[in-house]
Amino acid sequence: MMFKEEVAERYKQIQDEICRGLEIADGKGKFEEELWERNGGGGGRTRIMQNGAIIEKGGVNFSAVHGKLPEAVKKAFNVSEDDFFATGVSIVIHPNHPLVPIIHMNIRYFELNEETRWFGGGIDLTPHYVFENDARFFHHKLKQACDDFGTEFYPKFKTHADDYFFIKHREETRGIGGIFYDRLKPENTNLSWEQILDFSINIGETFLPIYTELIDRNRDKEFTEAQKQWQYQRRSRYVEFNLVYDSGTKFGLETNGRIESILMSLPPQANWGYNVQPEVNSAEYKTQQLLKKGINWI
Repeated sequence: MMFKEEVAERYKQIQDEICRGLEIADGKGKFEEELWERNGGGGGRTRIMQNGAIIEKGGVNFSAVHGKLPEAVKKAFNVSEDDFFATGVSIVIHPNHPLVPIIHMNIRYFELNEETRWFGGGIDLTPHYVFENDARFFHHKLKQACDDFGTEFYPKFKTHADDYFFIKHREETRGIGGIFYDRLKPENTNLSWEQILDFSINIGETFLPIYTELIDRNRDKEFTEAQKQWQYQRRSRYVEFNLVYDSGTKFGLETNGRIESILMSLPPQANWGYNVQPEVNSAEYKTQQLLKKGINWI
């Protein structure tokens, strides 16, 4: 089996495990699968859950695509080759409960040839309300997953996440960050290709225990209509980031990706109230104060 085929097969297994685990955690919803083929080469498995007990809309997508790189992407990647292969798992979960956070994960592998290839990915959390104990739990779990492969990984990738998941036109982070990494290869990690794949899989396997714990901590809490409206307001920030800044969205659109799979990251409903300003010292206000780069959650 070629290395890229091994990567794709292990990513498919991650997709299967996470879908099974999320169905158990939700208790009601089931994923519907749509198999698709990409014009130009490859395809994927889109799995969507809607209107579950806690998951209002969630996507756990796998893709393995190949073909010719568009000129715009070649320039962005600073490469001259045309033929590419890319595979990955992409997850976005939007809960119906305002005290349960949005979560996103992506693990991916990109290859042009033996010399030009790399891994990327990460996990980040977007709470509608920031609970500091939950934030510390989330970051501790990510640090543990990183430390298994390099103690320098977590601080480096945490900083990358703070910088990447930043809504410049709002001057706030999308949520409480997490880890984000790109272009990992032996030269910049001191790991072999197989070890970097193991790291990628380890990140994927960290997703389920983290998110099921956060669901269980918060799903039975009562909430008000005002908190629900705040959830819709925070979702709008998520939409703004994904449509304006997200590199995965841009790559998918520029490589003729499947539009329904690309935009599955968007919530079923979001509100754009005009100049919404939470009351000082309210829970909403305190959440806004924590949407900043550089917070040490460890």
